[in-house]
Amino acid sequence: MRDLRIVFMGTPEFAVKSLEAILDAGYTVVGVITAPDKPAGRGRKLRESAVKSYALSKNLKVLQPTNLKSEEFQNELKELNPNVQVVVAFRMLPKAVWDLPEYGTFNLHASLLPQYRGAAPINWAIINGEEKTGVSTFFLDEKIDTGSIILQEETNIDNNETVESLHDRLMDIGSELVVKTLKYIELDKIETEIQPENEALKEAPKLHKDNTKIDWNTSIDRIYNLIRGLNPYPAAWCYLENTSDELKVKIYDIEKIKQEHHLPNGTITIHDNTIKVAATDGYILIKEIQLPGKRKMLSKALLNGFNFAPDAKMR
Repeated sequence: MRDLRIVFMGTPEFAVKSLEAILDAGYTVVGVITAPDKPAGRGRKLRESAVKSYALSKNLKVLQPTNLKSEEFQNELKELNPNVQVVVAFRMLPKAVWDLPEYGTFNLHASLLPQYRGAAPINWAIINGEEKTGVSTFFLDEKIDTGSIILQEETNIDNNETVESLHDRLMDIGSELVVKTLKYIELDKIETEIQPENEALKEAPKLHKDNTKIDWNTSIDRIYNLIRGLNPYPAAWCYLENTSDELKVKIYDIEKIKQEHHLPNGTITIHDNTIKVAATDGYILIKEIQLPGKRKMLSKALLNGFNFAPDAKMR
């Protein structure tokens, strides 16, 4: 049986669960690599990553390189003498880093590779209306999310699931898969599979202003999937035209109502303290919304203090 000396690389909360599972399984973590502290909030005070906070609470050695290619960082990494590296929600590594340990560097990715390579696999699985997704561990290579697959675990996506609930579930499933992968490496029982390449691959690019905007001229299924795939972060958005005002609003909790109507898409209907927006084949009932400069609120609360013009619409 191999004696593993692990370096863990990760930054957000999603990665903390895997680091916790590694320690709980009794493995030796000789160092943790995470992002530098960043200014956040109105006071722009430096905030440490979730992984750093957890690692320090466990008295682990933490490195926060600004440049992964720097000789200084790579020498520090070599001094830790890892023989395996685990990467969860971190950045792309140079070959000199991922090729360092004897038993390799593997990554946990929140999709069933080769589907949904990229930065936002959990969001895009829901946005595209997938019925299942999962997690994969794979050895790193020169490209992004293309290395040989070690293990995968599948899970269903509920029809009403948001990215928040799926994120948390995959975080738990992924942490178990990381430990299972380490066990296989420890026992020298690793078998890998080269990722298949075909024309039907779906990608998971970064989320930005253009691909998170709601198009009210599409079907309510597509709108519904987009909004729940971005709830709560970064949130789907659109413009609310209300008399002479044009407000950029974010929409969170919703329901879809399939129903024939003859209203122009984007038309807002207010009835019994509810907000409905017309789309191609029905309505989106908005339960939670956020106006610019305000906190998100329930629609009923919004209607207590906000007046919608008779011709108000979303676009």
